[in-house]
This record gives sequence, structure tokens and C-alpha cells, in this order.
Amino acid sequence: MQDELDAIDMKILTLLQRDASMTTAELAEKVGISQSPCWRRIQRLHDDGYIKGQVVLVDREKLGFDMQIFAQVKIGRLSDEDRETFFRGVQNIPEILECYTVFGEMDTLLKIVAPNVKWYQEFVFNSLMKLPGVEDVRSIVTLSEAKNTTAIPLKPRKFQ
Repeated sequence: MQDELDAIDMKILTLLQRDASMTTAELAEKVGISQSPCWRRIQRLHDDGYIKGQVVLVDREKLGFDMQIFAQVKIGRLSDEDRETFFRGVQNIPEILECYTVFGEMDTLLKIVAPNVKWYQEFVFNSLMKLPGVEDVRSIVTLSEAKNTTAIPLKPRKFQ
């Protein structure tokens, strides 16, 4: 699918990943085309699924979420129905920002925000451990953030 993108499409995606609030006119000027073709390209990128949505990135610390935790969760054997209930539960907990199923000793990796350690301890016992099949939770508390981006590379790097 990436072969369908030309240099202008790539520029549009690069600029929108940096600032999705740009008007079509501003974007068109930066990529060197007029506004109407730029708008059509953006619509095509949406329609083709390259652009999944547009959001505002909020500063979690300004909202009181000073901690960011990665929780590794071990899940016991679950029926299909219990597994669906587990993932539906994860979807309904707003402090869980991301959830991945993973290979290895643990079964899922969760990215969680919390205001403090006491709150997180209560969250583990009152939310995570109450989800179906949860047997163990191992937490990795981040100390600082060295990099955080939502921008996806537009093509894989080539290594020699």
C-alpha cells in the first residue's frame, strides 16, 4: 500500500503528524500545491486508512497523572467469553492507555497513568486483579521520559 504514496503524500503525512491543527491552506502552502488538491489528498489518505483519526495530545502531568507505569499481567486459562470480558474491562478503564498481548512469561502489557503510588496500589487490587483470569501483575514504574512520540516513520530505514 505504501507504494501508492508519492512525495507530496509523504510530506502531508509528515506535517500532519507534527501538527494536525494546520489548515488545508497552510498545509498546501508547505507542500507546494494548491488548496483543493491538498484537501483531496487528505481525504484520500483518510479513506485509504493512512490517517486513522486526529486527536489533541494532552499533558498528563498537568492533569495530575505524575506516574506512568508499564504493567505486565499474567492471565490464567480463560474461556473465550472470559477473555472477551477481560479485554472489554481493559477498554473500560480510562487509566489504561494501551494494551498489548505479548509472547513470553506474561500475557499482556499495559501502559497506565496514575497520580501517585498509593493510588496505583489501590488500582492494582481494586481494578486489575478483579479482571477475569488475572493471576499476577508486575509493574515497571518509569522515572523519566527520554522519548515520547506518536509520529510513525513513513518508511522503514535501510540497514547495510
